[in-house]
Amino acid sequence: MQFFKQLMALVRLNLSGITQRLGPVLTVVIGVTCAVGTLVSLLAMGSGAQRQAMANVRPDRVVITGVGAQRDMPLDAAVTIRNLPGIRKGVDGESIVTLESTVQLESRRRVTGTRINFPLVGVSSTVEQLLPELRLTDGRMFQRGLYEFIVSNPCVRQFTGFEIGARRPIRGNDWTIVGHFDIGAAQQCVAYTDVDTLNSAIGRTSYDRATLMLSSPSDFEALRAAALADPTLHVEVMHEREAVELWFKQLNALLNFVSYFVGSIMAIGATLGAVNSLYAMVDSRRRELATLKAIGFRPGAIVVSILCESVVLAIPGALLGCALGWALFNGLSASPFGFSFQLAVTPNLAIIGVVWALVMGVIGGLLPALRAARVPVTEALRAT
Repeated sequence: MQFFKQLMALVRLNLSGITQRLGPVLTVVIGVTCAVGTLVSLLAMGSGAQRQAMANVRPDRVVITGVGAQRDMPLDAAVTIRNLPGIRKGVDGESIVTLESTVQLESRRRVTGTRINFPLVGVSSTVEQLLPELRLTDGRMFQRGLYEFIVSNPCVRQFTGFEIGARRPIRGNDWTIVGHFDIGAAQQCVAYTDVDTLNSAIGRTSYDRATLMLSSPSDFEALRAAALADPTLHVEVMHEREAVELWFKQLNALLNFVSYFVGSIMAIGATLGAVNSLYAMVDSRRRELATLKAIGFRPGAIVVSILCESVVLAIPGALLGCALGWALFNGLSASPFGFSFQLAVTPNLAIIGVVWALVMGVIGGLLPALRAARVPVTEALRAT
């Protein structure tokens, strides 16, 4: 009980003297603000990209892929998949199953001229029923058997050579752009063409995956059980959300690595600045600390009180850093790897920023606190 009474008295004493030490205090607050603001704004890339990737996910869409390293499906698996139970029928009475194959095309950014790859996805004729959010904004739909494709409007805005009628060479053949489209809230650059024409052009004898629409989300387990029980199928069946999360996992890991790497560098610099500032604050209070120890205040209470002061100074820096990250970067557009999204500073990121700042406060205050507690009373009084 005596320890806590001493601790509370010391904390009040420390905080009451903040106005007399504005220089070191501002150094700590500004350093924490910069570190937290940088971390939160960088993490907002991953948060925004994930939000964009999930924008059009539906519970009644299912993705089927092959198993193994390549995850390819043979061409003859298409017939078996179309006959699985629980698949919604289209207007023509056929199962809404879209087979997909993907190749990478290269383009140049309009502003910088840098080269970047984007996906050309071969799809079945059922794609418009599978993706009701797909809406042509210019031109027409591609036709089966012809070397032509449609591109999303983010491609048109970001890259050169996507006008209606423009041609792109693919494996020795000129392919024509015949339409532009939007696909719900998604903003990634993607192109669609006929899957069989694409496979024939590139000499491929398999599909990347099949995406289908369920009659009801509750039909998923029956469809999955039937697919796994069929000895001719060697596939993995996932909800669309699971498939998108699996695809997004590598990109998210890369973005988070960059965020925490840069954020750690900023945090180390800010923590070192906090240590120097707190050392200066401790040295300026040597007579006061000596007096406190002389009248019976325990070294442990002094250590904890200075740690508390360091943490308290980190809190406004954390809040200010999160606020600046939200004001400057929330909603900002980014387009790495041809994938367009808006940065999103979410409450979860703010919590991460605050925890990050508290850890910086504890680490930054530890050595100065130990120094304050170790100085003998006689030495402190003699030094002052």
